[in-house]
Amino acid sequence: MKKLYLLSLINLLCITLTAQNYNLIKDIPYRSEENEYALNRCKLDVYYPEDIKDFPTIVWFHGGGLTSGEKFIPEEFKNQKVAVIAVNYRLLGDKVNIDDCIDDAAAAVAWTFKNITKYGGSTKKIALSGHSAGGYLIDLIGLDKHWLKKYDIDADSVAVLAPFSGQVITHFNIRAQKGMKPTQPLIDEYAPLSFVRSDCPPILIVSGDRNLELYGRYEETAYFWRLFQEVGHKAAYLYELDGFDHGAMYAPACHILLEYIKKNI
Repeated sequence: MKKLYLLSLINLLCITLTAQNYNLIKDIPYRSEENEYALNRCKLDVYYPEDIKDFPTIVWFHGGGLTSGEKFIPEEFKNQKVAVIAVNYRLLGDKVNIDDCIDDAAAAVAWTFKNITKYGGSTKKIALSGHSAGGYLIDLIGLDKHWLKKYDIDADSVAVLAPFSGQVITHFNIRAQKGMKPTQPLIDEYAPLSFVRSDCPPILIVSGDRNLELYGRYEETAYFWRLFQEVGHKAAYLYELDGFDHGAMYAPACHILLEYIKKNI
């Protein structure tokens, strides 16, 4: 019994010595020149490991159809030796259009590139990810380079794009503003499909079960992936999460991104 007790103390001491501490700083503004709504909404949280240098960072955008949702740190990303930047962006409404939403996403990513080294992170290890509307936003700013260029950031300096069940035709709530039904497709300057290119960062395209997803989202993303093959992209990957619907798929998708980061970034 004494030997077992001593062994337990040694194991506990080892766990204590190897445990990693994390800091969380909330509600950092990333815009300063806009109206009151933008000033209140355009904030981000930074969750990062202490005493580690050059760690990877995941910039995370919530879902909600571009009309709802709040920033949060996914539990799956915690305690993984990565930083997470959770972003709030303006939501579509009478005074906010889609350009505002996309520009907020770009501004938050630019903030990350310009500030993450202050917390110990590396600008060469920044991943962009998001669920649903969040995935849609990171696809647009990662593929259509002009959004980030406005902030003097090259979209190709992103280490990896990881859209989780993101719309790749023009978003259904943008189409709704035009009087279109969710089942009526549109591909224009707000469709990530319009900007598929061979030289963009690696991209992990993750969908829920094709029979459980929202509005045929799996088939959309499968075509998205196919176009990357057609243009010769060398690092575009498609995952279908069997048994997971649109809302539940983001949790297992987080593990796909973490595994990619551990092996490649």
